[in-house]
Amino acid sequence: MNHLNLPVNLKEKIYQIKKDSQNDFSKIVSYFPLTEEEKQMIATLDNSKSFYEFHSIFSDHISEQEWNKSKVQIIKRFQDELFNID
Repeated sequence: MNHLNLPVNLKEKIYQIKKDSQNDFSKIVSYFPLTEEEKQMIATLDNSKSFYEFHSIFSDHISEQEWNKSKVQIIKRFQDELFNID
């Protein structure tokens, strides 16, 4: 499987998805920790049942409401920082 067909609301919570040498998904980095339900949804969508390491940039747990209020600024900040790397 070359990509995950994640729902938009889950896809935007993910900063990066890494693959191993066999091109299997190995590490998922989200902005904030994903809930157990979100992790389970990812595993369910990946038919190969690959093992995932879940990591997050921030350690704080935030509510769906808090995420929806701040996601545009957070995503933009990280995209801007990536483009400003020399």
